[in-house]
Amino acid sequence: MSPNLSLALGVLLGLAAVPALAALFRAFTVQLEDEETVLITRFGKLVARLEKPGLHWLPERVMPWVKTHTVSLRKDFRDFKDVHVNDARGTTVTIDLWLEVRIDDPVKALFQVADWDRALQNLVAHAATSILGNREFKQILCDRTELGAVLRHDIGEETARWGLAVEQVYIRNVKLLPEVSRQIFETVAARLERARDDIEEGGRLAVAQLEADTSVRVAALVAEAKAQYPLAVGRALDAVRAEPAVLAAYNELYELSLVRPHRTIAVVGFEGEHLRAVDAAMLAPTPGDGDPGHAPAIAPLHGADHRRVEAGHPVAPPQTQVARS
Repeated sequence: MSPNLSLALGVLLGLAAVPALAALFRAFTVQLEDEETVLITRFGKLVARLEKPGLHWLPERVMPWVKTHTVSLRKDFRDFKDVHVNDARGTTVTIDLWLEVRIDDPVKALFQVADWDRALQNLVAHAATSILGNREFKQILCDRTELGAVLRHDIGEETARWGLAVEQVYIRNVKLLPEVSRQIFETVAARLERARDDIEEGGRLAVAQLEADTSVRVAALVAEAKAQYPLAVGRALDAVRAEPAVLAAYNELYELSLVRPHRTIAVVGFEGEHLRAVDAAMLAPTPGDGDPGHAPAIAPLHGADHRRVEAGHPVAPPQTQVARS
């Protein structure tokens, strides 16, 4: 055999031996990563526990009755979606629960429970039903942080027997079933409609009460004003009686107004600071409803004449004749 062929054959044998040596090396050793634990069993019985990260020499690993179990101690997360819960009023609520868990005791997690992942799912559903079933939907929606802490405490007591630690529980996506949501929305809309009607009815009653109070006050003021009119006429006549000439002129005018009550009698001849002719006009009232025996009312004093008599300054008697229209 030539030297080159021997060299090539040796290289091929060396390359083929590398995987075999690597496999043999792995068979006699255990490589441990950080945040991991390796449990070694012999005939199904735990005999050793490796916790230090690195490479560990374990020749007996090649024996068929020796097995290694790698358990991760890192934090893990579980997301349970659409967990159905009936609240205190019987309303079906769907929630999502997000759990932060880690294995605290690898021996218990491996030997105390066959499948802790499925057991945890059933435990979470039961705890959510028992705890959240005593709350109303509003409390579940508003107190999610506090209820998450209660769930964590309740679930943690049970999972501690499995060597599992539940560090955080979050309640997310609190929802109602579509038909339940529609019923609640209709109920809320009806309550709002009733509240609006109550407010409108209260407003109408308040407006009616205000209008009634205002009418009463206006009626009282009008009655008081009407009562002041005869008093004012009386005061004016008292002032006229203090001046015989003025009283005589007024009586003459009044008698003339009774002759033809539908005519207007105007007094002329006022000059200077006295009354103007138009201010001294006297419109005599007509008898009521064709009754000849009905006496006409006393004609009020008009304009400046009234004002001057009220102030205590009687109007000077007219100096000229009285004209009738």
